[in-house]
Amino acid sequence: MVTSNKRVKVAFLSIISNSLLIIFKIIAGILSGSVSIISEAIHSGMDLIASLIAFLSVRYSTKPADEKHPYGHGKIENLSGLVEGFLIFIAAVMIMIEALKKLFKPIEIEQETIAITVMIVAALVNYFVSRILYRVAKEEDSMALEADALHLKTDIYTSLGVALGIFLIKITGLNILDSIVAIFVALLIIKEAWGLSKNAFHYIIDVRLSEEEEEEIEKIIKEHNSKFIDYHKLKTRKSGNMKHVDFHITVNKNLTVEETHNIIASLKRDINEKLKNTRVNIHVDPFKNK
Repeated sequence: MVTSNKRVKVAFLSIISNSLLIIFKIIAGILSGSVSIISEAIHSGMDLIASLIAFLSVRYSTKPADEKHPYGHGKIENLSGLVEGFLIFIAAVMIMIEALKKLFKPIEIEQETIAITVMIVAALVNYFVSRILYRVAKEEDSMALEADALHLKTDIYTSLGVALGIFLIKITGLNILDSIVAIFVALLIIKEAWGLSKNAFHYIIDVRLSEEEEEEIEKIIKEHNSKFIDYHKLKTRKSGNMKHVDFHITVNKNLTVEETHNIIASLKRDINEKLKNTRVNIHVDPFKNK
């Protein structure tokens, strides 16, 4: 429950920061007339929806397994990552359309100092919040929080890009740079959306754990090889922050139930010590003399 509260609190922090940044960006966009700032406000709006999804997913994904969901609710986080990726893609398309409209009819930028200040402040806020999200996401192995952190990380670059674009407009007087920067922002967001959606989709269809994680599991199994004859049929997958490991071991058929139980218990203990949030299922095969 402590872990759940920690993840929920951090997800709520993202909601608060995105809400405040949307307000500031809209005000700056209206005052300046900048399409790139308005595009950033749209991006933050989608980030807010994504933060709400992350908040709800971390609340429900930590619910314990029940009769209808014997493997728990972890895939809610993976599904939320897929939805968030789709939302980011929609935001990018909206920004692209608006930027292309004004590419041929550039609007004169006003209140440049206010606009640049708001973008720099937004970048700083997102930098600190994203660092907190990434830290907790790593500690709790939360895909929803990692996806939320990725949104904010992209916001840092896009906000700084918009600030730079407006600064260049102020120096050169070329208002067309505003739309060009907005298009560049949209392309960055599309790249982000693709990477996030691809990662989330992999876990939904039960892709195996990383090569490094599987090597670690095999290393632990081999450290116990004096207790059994061999192991086989190793399968891994991930649901939310919970890793699932299944494999068979072949044991001497003369071992007692208690001895076999102790072998399984020691394997599970060592794997769980190395890879937290891991559920291990071991099937026992008796050795048959040929």
